[in-house]
Amino acid sequence: MKRREFITLLGGTAAAWPVAARAQQPAVPVVGFVSGRSPDDSRYGAAFRKGLSTSGAIEGQGLTVEYHWLDGQYDQLPALMADLVRRRVAVIAGVGAPIALAAKAATASVPIVFAVADDPVRLGLVASLARPGANATGINFLTQEVVAKRLSLSHELLPRATRIAVLVNPTNATNTDSTLRDASETARALGIQIHALKASTVGEVDAAFATMVRNQADALFVGADGFLASRRVQIAITAARHGIPTVAAGRDEVEAGALISYGTDTEDVYRQVGDYASRVLKGAKPAEMPVQQTSKFEFLINLTTARVIGLDPPTALLARADEVIE
Repeated sequence: MKRREFITLLGGTAAAWPVAARAQQPAVPVVGFVSGRSPDDSRYGAAFRKGLSTSGAIEGQGLTVEYHWLDGQYDQLPALMADLVRRRVAVIAGVGAPIALAAKAATASVPIVFAVADDPVRLGLVASLARPGANATGINFLTQEVVAKRLSLSHELLPRATRIAVLVNPTNATNTDSTLRDASETARALGIQIHALKASTVGEVDAAFATMVRNQADALFVGADGFLASRRVQIAITAARHGIPTVAAGRDEVEAGALISYGTDTEDVYRQVGDYASRVLKGAKPAEMPVQQTSKFEFLINLTTARVIGLDPPTALLARADEVIE
């Protein structure tokens, strides 16, 4: 082959590279949305879409969102993340430490927008809160930091409760470790005892209640977790049957029948994730987007549940609640 023909051929091949690269990308940008919660939690999908629309990213209008609701089955994450990365989605948006860590392990190039309760620097997701420095950024919703507050509020409401069962999901190791650590420290300061119980299946939730009844637990403290949130009705009904006051992380659980909750406004967290994902779609770089720390918290009391278990909450505590459900 002559030199001129070789250069012409090489130039033609090089010109074709961008075309080939574009051909590998989805025709319409795809956002891979992943949550540890149940598909029944549709309000959080709506909150995510609301956040997306903040910067003009509208699902179905030049954008596709794939929803993956794990229902606490975190063992699906490696295969799911590998598939999203293989298909070169535009953004992976995930709520929960197991999801964020799985996404980070799967790719150093696909943008990741996360929401995690624990310190994202300690988790290795970002270099710093101000300058994440790589392909991931997101929201730190501080659920674990309010474990002490939640336990303190329950002590105010149930001053005679000295034996507290703490229910956690062992497959969500990051949240489990933080919850048990923070609850133990607060329990010592309050002079109460905690007993850790673990459940990652429906049967294990029932077994945990059998242990609570056998150990005569005075109250149940439910750790923040997608699977446990998805079992909130089962937990509330079983707790009411045995007269066990339940302290939970969020609104969903109290609306299902838990006695009280204190924690982040979860819908707002999903909205914030959607907003950040939208910014990435518009060209913002995760490496330069500071991790946001949510500051919107809710304290709820279910007065109907209180009456069912024969509890009369102090007026002062009711006045401090953001909402009293009847």
